[in-house]
Amino acid sequence: MKPLCLIILVKESLINMRQNMFETLLGALIIVGAAFFAMKVYNSANLISSDGKELKAEFSDVSGLSVGDDVFLAGIKIGQVTAQEIDKITYMARLTFRINPDIELPSDTSARIVAKSLLGGYVLELSPGSNVEIMEQGDIIYDTIDPVSLTDLLGKFVFQNSN
Repeated sequence: MKPLCLIILVKESLINMRQNMFETLLGALIIVGAAFFAMKVYNSANLISSDGKELKAEFSDVSGLSVGDDVFLAGIKIGQVTAQEIDKITYMARLTFRINPDIELPSDTSARIVAKSLLGGYVLELSPGSNVEIMEQGDIIYDTIDPVSLTDLLGKFVFQNSN
């Protein structure tokens, strides 16, 4: 009877070891999957880079534009908005944005806030000027155009047609 109990005990411990091994492998697989998912999210997050040239632009209204929104030049993304603040002297909205370090903009560059699509979202669009002087780190763009509100345009259209 004792050898039979010993065989049953060994058999049960082998079954438990297989279950523990399966649980361990399954746990490891879940951890690897979670790490892969986290890397994919990090790579696609388009986080704001700390390198590049930091510039500023002053607007009377920056409605719809947020920190993290894209900056475009000729339809190509060259940076991201990094901060928004109010200039305490002029009461203008000041956007701070960072562009790729290899982009050199003329000092008479203009900026405007445009709709990304009909569904919403805004981006900062830069239009380079023709000046030979190049913008330096921290320079401010004063030649700006505020975003056009679709609801304001619709209201003007409706009220003009009612007269």
